[in-house]
Amino acid sequence: MGHNNLALFPCQRQHKIKDFYNFTFLFLKNVTTKNMEQIKNYIKENKDRFLEELFDLIRIPSISSQKEHKDDMMKAAEYWKKTILDTGGDHAEIYETEGHPIVYGEKIIDEKLPTVLVYGHYDVMPVDPIEKWNTEPFEPVIKDGNIWARGSDDDKGQAFMHAKAFEFMVKNDKLPCNVKFMVEGEEEIGSGNLAKWCAEKKDMLQADIILVSDTSMLAADVPSITTGLRGLAYWEVEVTGPNRDLHSGLFGGAVANPINILSDLIAQMVDENGRITIPGFYDDVVDATEEERKKMGMAPFDEEEYKKAIDVKALWGEKGYTTFERTGTRPSFDVCGIWGGYTGEGAKTVLPSKAHAKISSRLVPNQDHHKIAQLFKDHFEKIAPESVKVDVKVLHGGQAYVCPIDIPAYKAAEKAYQQVYNKMPVPVRSGGSIPIISTFEQTLGTKSVLMGFGLESDAIHSPNENYPLEQFFNGIETITWFYKYFAEQK
Repeated sequence: MGHNNLALFPCQRQHKIKDFYNFTFLFLKNVTTKNMEQIKNYIKENKDRFLEELFDLIRIPSISSQKEHKDDMMKAAEYWKKTILDTGGDHAEIYETEGHPIVYGEKIIDEKLPTVLVYGHYDVMPVDPIEKWNTEPFEPVIKDGNIWARGSDDDKGQAFMHAKAFEFMVKNDKLPCNVKFMVEGEEEIGSGNLAKWCAEKKDMLQADIILVSDTSMLAADVPSITTGLRGLAYWEVEVTGPNRDLHSGLFGGAVANPINILSDLIAQMVDENGRITIPGFYDDVVDATEEERKKMGMAPFDEEEYKKAIDVKALWGEKGYTTFERTGTRPSFDVCGIWGGYTGEGAKTVLPSKAHAKISSRLVPNQDHHKIAQLFKDHFEKIAPESVKVDVKVLHGGQAYVCPIDIPAYKAAEKAYQQVYNKMPVPVRSGGSIPIISTFEQTLGTKSVLMGFGLESDAIHSPNENYPLEQFFNGIETITWFYKYFAEQK
């Protein structure tokens, strides 16, 4: 999931939840126990098959960032094409791009009915460091009620819920509207070819809403709907000093060390108050209103439990903002990787020729990632000393996204979560990014509703990624109810 890490709250206490939100049962008059049991029974009768089909998809090591997995990317695309057809699609096709292929499928039952466009991705993150895994990353294992494997949550597990919900509705003659599927293989590397493809296929992709499951819930017993995503700007920096590695004794102190310089430049990007120092960086940031901040402050959050879950003694961030605000409504700046010089076993006294870093910035609504990318590049290169050469490459980026909570699709999602979890879902803004979501709105003119079922403990992008079986099956059920309520409102 390009995904999408929320400031999540482990070990929630029921009394805290009630203080925040008045959770209630909300059963619509036209919802019958018989219908409810039919959905549950279908999942129960087919759960082993559902899992084995998902596991076959997970076993394909579709790592989009590594060239050696190019064939695996096509295998995953073919698997999705077959899945769409097998679950009831009338048409499915694989579209080649300059990168990895895109899968499209559809079932149009009546042009006059509303249309839902389901988006997901079949690519996954690399598994490094492999030694940190307790199981084989691409051989799914069920243990302690969870599926352990790369992609079990992000996004193979979550996207596959949509296929199974679709299957139930088609095979039981309960599909109330048209459904289109769009599954790509480049989300984890920025969806570089999807925007162009969407523009070319704009007519084919027309829909009333885009439905996405690539985000998370606050906790297993606290359903939530992601109403906002931060944007992203991502760079790779190269700092070059001498034309070759030098002896640190003969040249140290006389020639600039690129690693030292790079470290110093990076340190200048954020001040002691956690505020980003790039000139013009905050020009377009719209601060949350006092009322918005008040509501966010009511969210259940146990700071001690939060720190315990990630094993840190103290939290850090922009001064004057809560943890929830920092990850949901404020921009951030982080070094994602840094390397240079000798890193092998033992000692080697060397002054390196080059140093590198990968750097990202999470952006908030109204910040343009193209503008921020250029601001950073100009500033970083400007403050670099003449003793080194600096090259900043913009790798990829995306705009932030906000979903209104008063549109029919959001209301339908609310009712669907209530139906399954018996609690009103909490609207939250995620600290993560799914850059293509804002592109959908710009290119297709269509809003997206983010119905995620992941948890903070799922460890997406990390070793030992996992996904609770309960969340997988609850997701299938919830998505099914979404279609019912959405069609009724439309």
